[in-house]
Amino acid sequence: MEVTGRDVFVVMAIGELDWVNVLVDREVMGVSEVKHVVSLGAGVQSSVLCLLAKHNELDYPVSGAIFSDVGAEPKPVMDWLDWLEGELPFPVWRVKKGDGLTKDMERGVREGARIATLPVFTESADGKGGMLRRQCTNEYKIQPITAKLRELIGLKKGERGGSEVRIVQHIGISLDEIQRMRDSHLKWVEHKFPLIEKRMTRHDCLMWMERKGYPSPPRSACVYCPYHSDSEWRRMKDEDKESWEEAKRVDALLRHGVKGATDALYLHRSLSPLGEVDFSTDEDKGQGVWDFNAECSGYCGT
Repeated sequence: MEVTGRDVFVVMAIGELDWVNVLVDREVMGVSEVKHVVSLGAGVQSSVLCLLAKHNELDYPVSGAIFSDVGAEPKPVMDWLDWLEGELPFPVWRVKKGDGLTKDMERGVREGARIATLPVFTESADGKGGMLRRQCTNEYKIQPITAKLRELIGLKKGERGGSEVRIVQHIGISLDEIQRMRDSHLKWVEHKFPLIEKRMTRHDCLMWMERKGYPSPPRSACVYCPYHSDSEWRRMKDEDKESWEEAKRVDALLRHGVKGATDALYLHRSLSPLGEVDFSTDEDKGQGVWDFNAECSGYCGT
């Protein structure tokens, strides 16, 4: 008999799989508590992951979900998160680094201080351009989530988590994004990918939500993420004026404001101000379709 999470036994009840919490003597059973948590990005895949847990369609009990508020999400994503939180039987823990990425960038530009860089496009002397190193995901997504994981198992500052798995972190990567799977860099955290185990694509997730009568989630990504495809920029320009104006503002803010950057910076690979870019096709601009394949941590766009 396998014991996981808060020592939960799997039983059959009226022909349906049900979870029954049973408190046991850990010393007798010889096991330590393993917590199962969802990394929630408030997009399609991670939202479905949470709702699958609600409907007992996962093979484990979920203790809660962690949402890292970067401070740059569009309003529809935050509105969706508020709705989703009310639907779930387990807590959603919202974490945030400082005042968030946007405010920290504004402060950095104003004071000439360090900024956690975005993968923005840069001009160069040879005319080929390049990209800055991406630091935003690690500092505003991964680190706050890791801090919460440490808190959940009672680790103090500087205390090591050991080599035994104490947290199973479930990440909303679907079958069509299988190349984004990564093992945890922490020995005490194990990554699992339930949507891949269920062979569910993003489309399958949307169909599941439709069958259950749920509305469709918005796309989850920071307003001014340089990984946006032309089609996403175009959608934002046409359908989300608030986000579009914010993206243009940040694009201009970063142009010559990042400490240590000697070349002009742009959110779009055309090396043009965002408001002047022609988004008529994806292929002509080399942006491809909406795709976070370049985002290898698995924390963005889910």
